[in-house]
Amino acid sequence: MTIIKTLFRLVPILFTLLAFDTADAQRQPGTSMVTGDESVRAESIQGPILQQRFPRYRLRAGDVLDLNFPFTQEFNQTVTVQPDGYISLRGGGDLHIQDKTVPELIEAVRSAYSKILRDPVITVELKDFEKPYFIVGGEVARPGKYDLRGDTTILEAVTMAGDLKAQSNSSQVLLFRRASKDLVEVKQLNLKRILRTRNLAEDTYLRPGDMVFVPKSTLSKLDRFMPVPSLGMFFNPFTF
Repeated sequence: MTIIKTLFRLVPILFTLLAFDTADAQRQPGTSMVTGDESVRAESIQGPILQQRFPRYRLRAGDVLDLNFPFTQEFNQTVTVQPDGYISLRGGGDLHIQDKTVPELIEAVRSAYSKILRDPVITVELKDFEKPYFIVGGEVARPGKYDLRGDTTILEAVTMAGDLKAQSNSSQVLLFRRASKDLVEVKQLNLKRILRTRNLAEDTYLRPGDMVFVPKSTLSKLDRFMPVPSLGMFFNPFTF
C-alpha cells in the first residue's frame, strides 16, 4: 500500500513536468512566446516609430495628381501643382495645396466642390512626385543625392556615399533636418565612437530630406537651429 500511495503522490508532479516540456517544445530556439495581445501592443508601438521616420508625404510644386470623382466622372481631371503651390480645379477655382498631405488635399477639394456638388466623393492618385531622398556631402568618396528606400542610418548613408575619406573628421558629422520652412535642426554625431564601441543605438535613422555633412577639420560649436540659407556654407551647390 505504501508503494501505491507513493505513486499517487508522484502522478501530479509527472503531469506538471510534462506540461513544462510541451510548452518548451513549442518554442523555437532563439525566440520567445508572444501572446496575441503582446503582438498587438508591439504593432501599436511600431506604427508611431515608422511615422516618425517616414512622415506622410507633403505635396510640393511639380507634383502631378489624378483627381477622380466616381459618381460625377465629368469632373475627373489631372492637375499639376504650380510653382506658387496652387492647382486649378475644373469648375472649382484655384486651390493652394502645397505642403498638404493627400488626406488634407481630399478634404480641401471636397470643400471646394461642395459649392456645386452634393456630398462629393473624391479619390486622389499621386502620378508623379518627388521620391524620398537624403543628401550626403563633405569628405566622402561620392557626395550627392540618394533615394531613401527604407530604414537607413547615418552610418549606412555614409557607406552608400563611398565611405569616409582619409582626411575626414568622423567625430563631428552633422545631420541637418528641416524643422520648418526657414529653419533646419542641427545634430552632431560621433561616427568614430560609434564604430569603435559598436553602439549602434547612437546611429540615427534618416528621414526624407535629411542632409549629412562630413567635415574635414574640427568644427566650432553650432546652434541647434540655423536658417536654411546658411546651409550653403556646408553644401555647395545646395542641391545635387
